[in-house]
Amino acid sequence: MTPVPIDPAFRPPWPGLEPLRAWARRHPLPADLLLAFGVLGLALVVGAQGPGPAPRFLAAVVVVLLAALTFRRRFPLSALAVTAALALALGLLGASFPPATVAVLVAVYTVAAHRDRHRVAAAAATVVALSAADLGGDTGIAVFVAHLVFGTAIVTTAFALGVTVRTRRAYLASLHDRAVRAERERDQESQIAAARERARIAREMHDIIAHNLSVMIALADGAAFAARTDAGQAEAAAKHVSATGRQALDEMHRLLTVLRGTGEDSPRAPQPGIADIDELVDQVRATGLPATWTVTGRRFPLPPTVELAVYRVAQEALTNVLKHAVAPTSATIHLTYEDPLVTLEVLDDGQPVPVPVASGDGHGLGGMRERASITGGAVEAGPRAGGGWLVRGRFGGHA
Repeated sequence: MTPVPIDPAFRPPWPGLEPLRAWARRHPLPADLLLAFGVLGLALVVGAQGPGPAPRFLAAVVVVLLAALTFRRRFPLSALAVTAALALALGLLGASFPPATVAVLVAVYTVAAHRDRHRVAAAAATVVALSAADLGGDTGIAVFVAHLVFGTAIVTTAFALGVTVRTRRAYLASLHDRAVRAERERDQESQIAAARERARIAREMHDIIAHNLSVMIALADGAAFAARTDAGQAEAAAKHVSATGRQALDEMHRLLTVLRGTGEDSPRAPQPGIADIDELVDQVRATGLPATWTVTGRRFPLPPTVELAVYRVAQEALTNVLKHAVAPTSATIHLTYEDPLVTLEVLDDGQPVPVPVASGDGHGLGGMRERASITGGAVEAGPRAGGGWLVRGRFGGHA
């Protein structure tokens, strides 16, 4: 899957440090170890310049701080508890060791950046610990309040920084997740569109080939029969066969041209419509089956998709008459305009043979129903009360 840019408008703070941040994200434990050594270096410098823990305890303090800061991301609350307890103990013993306070602030930042629950309580407890630690042996109220205010300020700053970093990470993660889901949805939409296009092609090819082959077979049978008694009629039937075959080839060529995206009329080549039903009726008549075609109602403009659906349903219905009706003597097509609907009826008077009904796969009656549903209409088919077969389709004229 191709990565998607998270947000072109987003710029991280201090972009020059981004390579260092990326390295720290890839190697969290070495990064925390380096930070711990930095605090250790500060501890050694400050400890050498001012009163600090007794020399025999200094190494233990440094080791505890080093361990707490190294594993702070894996155990944020434990790191905060250890550093805060150490700072409190040093303060109550009267030992001045600022690196311990720095370690506490780093732990507060870590808890705010990596934990949701209990982080406010942890920050409040840290404020109290630092305030008490800074008092040392002094129990004055004024000093306690001053240290409490100062401790609250620095802990709040570390806490706010951690929350900001966590919010930024969540924001970037949500953007990345949305980008991945959007790309996945685009892939799914492409697959669905391809499946729909395959179904559309299957419908078009079925309607073109099935109808024209049915007409050609009927014409060929008629030509073979007429060849024994009437050479002229046989010749006319043969010419109809060739004309129907050429028409089928032209329709297939037009469809394939649209699929390839080539040709002067690509990609929107003209599709057959209601006006072309006359040719369908002429083809049926050429097979020897009388067919009529009537239109009632006031005509109104129809979208190309509706015209194509009406044409294909009429084509499929006439094909079924030629293929499945037993001894029909006539076929009738009637189109009724009733704004905003168009109703098509195709009926015959033959004895029907059960026609396989496809369930939306683009063939037979299922294909007709699917075409009508695309326009907001419906198709129903079944035997007529007086004999024969009826196909009735209603199409949404303004779909």
